Amino acid sequence: MRKRSERYRKKNYLINAILICLSVLIISGVGYYLKMQRVKSNDSHVEIDDEITNLTEENIKEEPIKKEITISFAGDFTLGTDSKFAYDGSLPAAFINSGKDYSYFMQNVSSVFSKDDYTLVNLETTLTDSNIKTIKQGEVYYNFKGPKEYAKILTNGYIDGVTIANNHIYDYGSQGINDTINTLKENNIDICGEGYKILRDIKGVKFGFIGYTGWQYSDELKAKIVNDINELRAKGATVIIPYFHWGIERVYEPDDVQQKLARFSIDSGADAVIGSHPHVIQSMENYKGRLIAYSMGNFCFGGNSNPSDKRTFILQLKANVENDRLINFEYKVIPAMISSRNDKNDYIPTLATGENRTDILETLNKLSPSLNDGIKDDFFYIK
Repeated sequence: MRKRSERYRKKNYLINAILICLSVLIISGVGYYLKMQRVKSNDSHVEIDDEITNLTEENIKEEPIKKEITISFAGDFTLGTDSKFAYDGSLPAAFINSGKDYSYFMQNVSSVFSKDDYTLVNLETTLTDSNIKTIKQGEVYYNFKGPKEYAKILTNGYIDGVTIANNHIYDYGSQGINDTINTLKENNIDICGEGYKILRDIKGVKFGFIGYTGWQYSDELKAKIVNDINELRAKGATVIIPYFHWGIERVYEPDDVQQKLARFSIDSGADAVIGSHPHVIQSMENYKGRLIAYSMGNFCFGGNSNPSDKRTFILQLKANVENDRLINFEYKVIPAMISSRNDKNDYIPTLATGENRTDILETLNKLSPSLNDGIKDDFFYIK
């Protein structure tokens, strides 16, 4: 009896020992399994993170930074009058009658200029207190001036810069031009022409604007054009556009001097060429894939109370840039009239509609065979 009991105890002991060993093995195995699962999971996260990082880097490399920069150009701004003209019907009279509203004259076009990135026009007057006129050659000549406060007409009209290279900036001698320059600077309006150059950073891209009077195709002027373009390039200008004052008044085609100067400028590195002075619109030209606009005509023009041809246009140039590298240009012609009225000049440039719009576009296309009827009031390319 005692032996059987002892054998029973030994048997139980053996069974318990085996159970304990099995439990230890099971617990160890489970622990090892869980540990390996954690390691595997961590490795998977690392692989996924690496894939996401690589994918993100590829996306960054494949998506260029694109910019569109729109520049507007308009023609002659004569913000003033000649003392020989009658006061009634003059630009100064219109300004007084508006209640001295500086935004009055640009009210119908400021919607264009306010939405672009930069606007450049020809300021064909002096802003001065001087009463000493410059004596000019010829039986008929004009001396234009306006009060200095007229600079606010430009700023209220969203005009950013002006060229002063024209035949009226010296109408009141050295005081006239000095007063004009100082007034423009005081109103933070950029200046080109008469020794001044504009270099403006627009959305991270540098634009250069230069102004000239182009009466002769001279070696002196050609050398100046080359030097100015090279100087602006050396200072980082990506786009350079000269604005010329040239041509024959009331003639719709450019003369030989205009063509030579424009083409020389492009051959020397200019990206486009703009012009004014003839008081009417002139042809446009595609020269080696670059646009030449020989004359945009008058715009806000206090020099004539009722010109027979009131057609004009705003030229817009859009620079398409990727990763700060210029890709190409697009162009847009916005037809306009220098007055909101047909019977007289009220000095309020107005976007053209209906027959006037159609006539301006048809006239420009007819005058400009190298554009292949491509001039329109939507952005277009030239090749």
